[in-house]
Amino acid sequence: MTGGIRADGRARSNRAFVTLATNSDYVIGAAALIRSLRRTGTTADLVVMYTDLPGGDLARISALGARLVQVDLLPTSDAFNALHGRDRLHGAAPFTKGEKPPFHTPLDNFAKLRLWQLDYERVVFIDADAIVLQNIDRLFDYPEFSAAPNVYESLGDFHRLNSGVFTARPGAATFDAMLAHLDRPGQFWRRTDQTFLESYFPNWHGLPVFDNMLQYVWMNLPDLWRWQDIRILHFQYEKPWQIHAKVDDLNVLIELWRAHAGDGPVPDPATLPPPPGAGPGRA
Repeated sequence: MTGGIRADGRARSNRAFVTLATNSDYVIGAAALIRSLRRTGTTADLVVMYTDLPGGDLARISALGARLVQVDLLPTSDAFNALHGRDRLHGAAPFTKGEKPPFHTPLDNFAKLRLWQLDYERVVFIDADAIVLQNIDRLFDYPEFSAAPNVYESLGDFHRLNSGVFTARPGAATFDAMLAHLDRPGQFWRRTDQTFLESYFPNWHGLPVFDNMLQYVWMNLPDLWRWQDIRILHFQYEKPWQIHAKVDDLNVLIELWRAHAGDGPVPDPATLPPPPGAGPGRA
């Protein structure tokens, strides 16, 4: 492996689903994600990149058959780091649509760019606060860079991408070019990696919204919700392992996450109720 990245063992495939865990809370999510991917029957490698985790957390992920890859934070400047620290970033660009958890560390988000240093030909990145409900191996056939729209409040958001799920083709040249584009004097990425990736790949390819269904669609756009079509369910903002103000509103989704996080049984999504407020015939 190249500088800043240290892998546990060799790649077993030329394709990998990759996630990132930067603290013990995201290990909880990564474990559920890995379990959900296993249930789809994928033959791709399952990789957890991590920054600095206790040995017990690493053992938990390794026991699930995931490949562990330790990554350093990016070699960004002091000025860049100050701009993208939690308090500074949240002060300049507050999150007003939902509540970011206390363990959210914005600067760490950029570590996901390390996946362009991995020893795979094709990668699909999935945030650790997501679960996979159907086989999604077809995503490896999508071009770089493909992502779903950041839709959870209105259909007007289709022009923005969400970086919780995307396709990539690792390569040293791309990684080096990204670093050069990332850390420039005065550069501020309002939504960290998401805003950066949208800038770096301005002609990004669109994935169906069902490949990254954001949990707030359940509350805000119920007629867009179709259980039979949803392939990845992404818990943006509040996390399903937290106690938070929207637990009652999102209880159906949280219970589904808990089933995947444990040993099952996992319900067939077709048996789950539609969102409150969905039109007739929606499921």
